[in-house]
Amino acid sequence: MSSTPFYTPPRWSATFDAHSVAEIHRAAQTGIYDIRGAGAKRRVPHFDDLLFLGASISRYPLEGYREKCGTDVVLGTRFAKKPIHLKIPVTIAGMSFGSLSGNAKEALGRGASQMGTSTTTGDGGMTPEERLSSKTLVYQLLPSRYGMNPDDLRKADAIEVVVGQGAKPGGGGMLLGQKITERVAKMRTLPVGIDQRSACRHPDWTGPDDLQIKIQELREITDWEKPIYIKVGATRPYFDTALAVKAGADVVVLDGMQGGTAATQDVFIEHVGIPILAAIRPAVQALQDLDMHRKVQLIVSGGIRNGADVAKALALGADAVAIGTAALIALGDNDPHWEDDYKKLGTTAGCYDDWHEGRDPAGITTQDPELSKRLDPVKAGKRLANYLAVLTMETQIIARACGKSHVHNLEPDDLVAVTVEAAAMAGVPLAGTNWIPGKSGM
Repeated sequence: MSSTPFYTPPRWSATFDAHSVAEIHRAAQTGIYDIRGAGAKRRVPHFDDLLFLGASISRYPLEGYREKCGTDVVLGTRFAKKPIHLKIPVTIAGMSFGSLSGNAKEALGRGASQMGTSTTTGDGGMTPEERLSSKTLVYQLLPSRYGMNPDDLRKADAIEVVVGQGAKPGGGGMLLGQKITERVAKMRTLPVGIDQRSACRHPDWTGPDDLQIKIQELREITDWEKPIYIKVGATRPYFDTALAVKAGADVVVLDGMQGGTAATQDVFIEHVGIPILAAIRPAVQALQDLDMHRKVQLIVSGGIRNGADVAKALALGADAVAIGTAALIALGDNDPHWEDDYKKLGTTAGCYDDWHEGRDPAGITTQDPELSKRLDPVKAGKRLANYLAVLTMETQIIARACGKSHVHNLEPDDLVAVTVEAAAMAGVPLAGTNWIPGKSGM
């Protein structure tokens, strides 16, 4: 028998793991909380926990090369004189000039326009380049009101009133001084190089009654032409959706905690809000209870990555999805091509999230003119268009496999869940059973 002593390797605590210990050391050393961009990195129930039931005998699939499957969507049909007609059910979420470089904003507009969909301004106002490159542009109205003026509202194709964001519902935006150049400062009426933190709520309203008045003001300014969106972070989706509808919204945008942000506290990103998977069903229920489902359109966002995610969101009742982080990755963010530069920043491609520091090697989340030059807006726009095309084709593939002639014909009956948590959140059966937790028996 061997005399070598038995060796037990060191073991991290499940609670105090390596990251938690490192964060405690960092906080103790610096006395400040961690700020970063992107979205939640913790594992939460997501679209991967759902599966589609393709057609066989009980359902009839469609031939991909012979039978059409529609993908278009019309947004703003409730009150707007000029609803938006998009060719695909995937839009680009709001990301500001300031947070992103001018080249990145132009690329987003180019890519979206090539695929017949919309892009969104974000906090900080509208730039001429963004308006020129975007065939369909949604103007975000945030609590900060940066750059807001009636002329730009009229130039936009829709207006999105941002009440909350999925990565930080209840919190305002942040833009550190190193990204506040003379141009950004002028657009936002801010001093150059000084950290900026936006308000967490609109200055002229405190509830749904005031929101209704604000929507009326926006309709009068734009002669009732533009669809009015209301964007909320996923926290209390049933009540927030119902109140937005009652206030007069044409479209509700629901953003889950996996949605990204340019910068906020890490503790906010990881511990405030709920996953988009848990938010869609109650939002749809609110619309159905008000007899407004499909009359008021629902856009969902927060962690959309592929056509399966898009199809699952639509099957659960959404009319369209919005992508932010995925769009930046498509442009070239976290590209291994810049690995040496990422290593110099103490990180690696795929993990870089210090967007607020303005040193992005890919030239996307920066205002540094030399770094910004690295991003060719024409080539980056083409990459985004390619990605959007793939998302759309993947969504169609799944819809046809379920026997649907339009992606909006996907429904909860086409889905099952592989975990109890996902079944409860999405309101679909656990795979292999007819059991929806909290609703039905075995």
